[in-house]
Amino acid sequence: MQTSLRLRRTLQSLHHHRLNLKPPITTSHPSPFSIRTLSTTSPSPSSSSSDAELRKYVGYAALLAFCGAATYYSFPFSDNAKHKKAHIFRYAPLPEDLHTVSNWSGTHEVQTRNFHQPETILDLENLVKDSNEKRAKIRPVGSGLSPNGIGLARAGMVNLALLDKVLEVDKEKKRVRVQAGIRVQQLVDEIKEYGITLQNFASIREQQIGGILQVGAHGTGAKLPPIDEQVISMKLVTPAKGTIELSKEKDPELFYLARCGLGGLGVVAEVTLQCVERQELVEHTALSNIKEIKKNHKKLLSENKHVKYLYIPYTDSVVVVTCNPVSKWKGPPKFKPKYTKDEAMQDARDLYKECLTKYRADEITAKSPENNEQDINELSFTELRDKLLALDPLNKDHVIKVNQAEAEFWRKSEGYRVGWADEILGFDCGGQQWVSEICFPAGTFAKPSMKDLEYIEELKKLIEKEEIPAPAPIEQRWSACSQSPMSPAYSSAKDDIFSWVGIIMYLPTMDARQRKEITEEFFHYRHLTQSQLWDRYSAYEHWAKIEVPKGKEELAALQERLNKRFPVDSYNKAGKELDPNRILSNNILEKLFPLS
Repeated sequence: MQTSLRLRRTLQSLHHHRLNLKPPITTSHPSPFSIRTLSTTSPSPSSSSSDAELRKYVGYAALLAFCGAATYYSFPFSDNAKHKKAHIFRYAPLPEDLHTVSNWSGTHEVQTRNFHQPETILDLENLVKDSNEKRAKIRPVGSGLSPNGIGLARAGMVNLALLDKVLEVDKEKKRVRVQAGIRVQQLVDEIKEYGITLQNFASIREQQIGGILQVGAHGTGAKLPPIDEQVISMKLVTPAKGTIELSKEKDPELFYLARCGLGGLGVVAEVTLQCVERQELVEHTALSNIKEIKKNHKKLLSENKHVKYLYIPYTDSVVVVTCNPVSKWKGPPKFKPKYTKDEAMQDARDLYKECLTKYRADEITAKSPENNEQDINELSFTELRDKLLALDPLNKDHVIKVNQAEAEFWRKSEGYRVGWADEILGFDCGGQQWVSEICFPAGTFAKPSMKDLEYIEELKKLIEKEEIPAPAPIEQRWSACSQSPMSPAYSSAKDDIFSWVGIIMYLPTMDARQRKEITEEFFHYRHLTQSQLWDRYSAYEHWAKIEVPKGKEELAALQERLNKRFPVDSYNKAGKELDPNRILSNNILEKLFPLS
């Protein structure tokens, strides 16, 4: 690899908004997860340049300590002794080769000396072979977007960011073969000249293809399955059996198991994907309510290629977003918005000004003087919502006011937007956040059960009864079923549909104690939904969002639930054959799927 290429990739990585000091990862695209090391570059012959570099890295080191403290305080501790001990350890001097790797939201992190980034398939094969002989962990980690940090492992990780090429495009069959380290956005950009694209998309485009497939990610559309269903064949580098190629023709049982294999059966090196014709879509966004949704729900699911609902807690408002191909005969709809963007933002801006007056003497505002200085007219709605919530994130009455302002924003934002599928199907998820997303059956495409709407009604009642400071939105999406048995949307009945519901709490501040308090409140919120709703609706969490409980009884209950829903014995059996030393595993997988 040429030095200039490495320098370019390093500079691109540093340009991203996440802290990244001399990253052992150097990628073609900004990395959503953070890698930090206290090592510095060699001194420059120029003393002024050297001084500048020194000052830069001293500043980075200080920021590292702050971010480390923030991440530390994101987790509740059971007693003060543990608190003090961990606090002292956090600030202990770190060896130069010890890297801190965190996910995008800063909710999970590990420190490791072993972070591998092979540049060729041969490098990857040699790494897996040598690591297996030494019984050294190399957990596959993608872009680090997973809220639960499912790809992180203290003992060691492997990232395929340098294996990011499009290897082959079959325009006639609409198929593409790619290296698994390629990011979704890079892939769709490179194949659009062939007139093809991916069948569906998640909310963002920064995932590596290998990662988005392995955790069973999804977009929305009752006729469209999760993204693992697009896999036609795959190349898996395994510790015990070397590189194997899988398809439904070659070992179908293992192929379907490994498509959503959570990175535990082998390192996905190459993937062949079934694509579709690239289409322009028209997106319609409108504000509705529960009564209207109930009346039109079946029609909305059946008549729209993509549809999602965004519920706003403590209000009756539901944002309905539909996406469909632009009519070849009529073209895009003609629509003149009733309100300008500034008018749509006005309620949130007014609330922010009002809250600043209320909280001006408060310690929160004193610690954040920039709240008074920044021109709020330059902020997007999600940025302004973060600033509003940061003022008093756990005050239910304050959160209700923010939610009401959000409902007004969406009411005044009704309209249409036209663009290509890879542009339209994204969603601004807001800033750092805790997320829990579950998946449960919702009948068939021909006959929806309406359980999806019943779940939401019960969830909203639970929020109001328990007075949870729940921000918006509660996001609800749908998918067709998957044939991958480890997918939460697995079903052998092809007409089955599944609903996905996500709840969140934002982390709109870097104040460490405030982040810790938000974290505790979020897990209380999540626990209530789990204990009162999940079993009754046969709901299971998204693999990238499942959190492993700390208590033995809670963990045993979770393991029992997973055994009822998923072929855990088959998964463990395949793992014993392909990765007998569990070098690709980590703490999460070992607790979710303990070997008998």
